[in-house]
Amino acid sequence: MEEKLFIYYTNDFHSNFEQWPRVAGFLEEAKSNRRERGEPYWIFDIGDHVDRVHPISEASMGKANIQLMSQLGYDLVTIGNNEGITLSHDDLYHLYDQADFDVVCSNLHSLDEQEPDWLKQNKIIETDSGIKIGVIGLTAPFNDYYDLLNWHVSPQYEALDKYVKQLKQSADIIILLSHLGISEDQEIARRYADIDLIIGGHTHHLLRTGENINQTLITAAGKHSYFIGEVMLTWDHELHKLVKKEAYATNISEVPKDLVTEQILYQMQVKADQQLGKPIVHLEEPIEVKWFQDTKILKELTNTLKEWTMADCAMLNAGLLLDELPAGDITYGDVHRICPHPINPVVVELRGNELLEVIRAAFTKDFMELKLKGFGFRGEVLGRMMFSSIQVETAFRDNGEEYVVDAVFDGGIPFDAERTYTVATADTFTFGRLLPEIARSETKHYFLPEFLRDLLAATLRDKFAME
Repeated sequence: MEEKLFIYYTNDFHSNFEQWPRVAGFLEEAKSNRRERGEPYWIFDIGDHVDRVHPISEASMGKANIQLMSQLGYDLVTIGNNEGITLSHDDLYHLYDQADFDVVCSNLHSLDEQEPDWLKQNKIIETDSGIKIGVIGLTAPFNDYYDLLNWHVSPQYEALDKYVKQLKQSADIIILLSHLGISEDQEIARRYADIDLIIGGHTHHLLRTGENINQTLITAAGKHSYFIGEVMLTWDHELHKLVKKEAYATNISEVPKDLVTEQILYQMQVKADQQLGKPIVHLEEPIEVKWFQDTKILKELTNTLKEWTMADCAMLNAGLLLDELPAGDITYGDVHRICPHPINPVVVELRGNELLEVIRAAFTKDFMELKLKGFGFRGEVLGRMMFSSIQVETAFRDNGEEYVVDAVFDGGIPFDAERTYTVATADTFTFGRLLPEIARSETKHYFLPEFLRDLLAATLRDKFAME
């Protein structure tokens, strides 16, 4: 006799609450269909459901996300880096206290040796017919951040060696919930033939019908839950093995919104607005924000960053601030609105010649106009770079493009090409190839759990408040 098992999943939702009523509409219908047919089903999330870019998540420190997943009947989730490194240790420790689902993350550990009650290293699910499904969860090892928050993520292969072997003895099917990215998922499939299914995320890849490697089915559903993932596993009870594995990602853009969920979100938004609505400063005049011009607010924010980190100099891009601030009372909600990015301050070490290369690159048209998506940045374009303790002389070419003629420290002090300087900036630039010299720096000191918007709030209070 053959039996079909159904798994529905989301990954990398990133608090895209405008889409959540469609997610609810799709999953409620799917659950109803499975119940009518008497077929076993589960709902999983693969991490990065929380993103403090949204005021609901910001005000609740992610607990609203957990409430929504519980209400929709999720069974099992793993955590992503947005849950793991954008919350304080205490906020993550208590994030899932009220969850009506299990949390599996096999490689996350608290450094104070006091693990939260909700954290499970693995989980075995048993169907009514006796099929045992072993689940492992893995999250990406951003330990430069995790260690500062008193957590640690152990190597994924260390966890896999332990739990795949363990589950092979007691489970019929092994599933990995992987917030590691597509390349890691493919490598894991090559190394561990005993893993039947890898449901992935982190790199926002979309596999419409899955991918098979070494008899392991890999799947993922993009980002922001514009697609919902569905897996169908066919188990043969006589042969005592899986005989078929199918994966699909369904576009839910035309799915009707669930009206109850819309009402819940409305109430959550009202509550968030109230929580974030306390005034932090009163402005006599509006504050201008411009992405391609120097402004007072960005200059003062960059100065605050330098002072707060005690670096030799600091630099921030104007695209971090999304909108101007009006005259009158300014709330933390206003600060969150114009600086929603989950971006932390960082100090890197650069030699003088490397610092000069960074400054030159930051003044190129390609850099300033780059429409960056990712690395924590939630804005439109990177914009013009502002510096603290550095004076930059620029000129214009015949085609109108600006370029750097010279750069010196305040007081006309030239850079020493071989001397090492500490440079404070946004942690965005420590990833990828935006500014290679910063990404390659061997010394990076991240500041957590503060975001740049926390420094912006301090700047407004200290530099712009009415006397």
